[in-house]
Amino acid sequence: MANCVFISFQDGMEEPSWADNAEKFILTVMEKLNYDGKAVSVMFCGDETMRRLNREYRHVDSSTDVLSFEDNSPYTDEDGVEWINAGDIAISLDMLVKNAQYFDCTEDEELKRLLVHALLHLTGMDHGDEHIEKDHKPFCDMLVLQEKLLFELHDEKIITG
Repeated sequence: MANCVFISFQDGMEEPSWADNAEKFILTVMEKLNYDGKAVSVMFCGDETMRRLNREYRHVDSSTDVLSFEDNSPYTDEDGVEWINAGDIAISLDMLVKNAQYFDCTEDEELKRLLVHALLHLTGMDHGDEHIEKDHKPFCDMLVLQEKLLFELHDEKIITG
């Protein structure tokens, strides 16, 4: 069965030209992770919204780059198709830009990293206290798989031009 992706942008944010490419990339990653009949929602927002979400759900009063909310509950869409809601993802576009500068990579590469990272969390994977650091190879299973997938999907582009 196919998977589906719902992408939204925080109120007032203009939808960027790369939104359709993001959906295709997410579907590709979902397939590689053996998602089947699952739905994922992704909201792109700014730092203030991310800070509010982080405070509300993690009790951390600061912004972050990405949040994942695993769900796995069944639902039926308006066409009568049954899905499993894998969960919801929130990505701060402000932090994406800052991360790309910090890691000395393109915004496209950073967006792909955040999406893969979030989708791995929705499968139940966790990285504990380990995070991707500049010039440091990860050792936990989740982050090793993340970097492997990013290597495999290097030629896929979301943000072009």
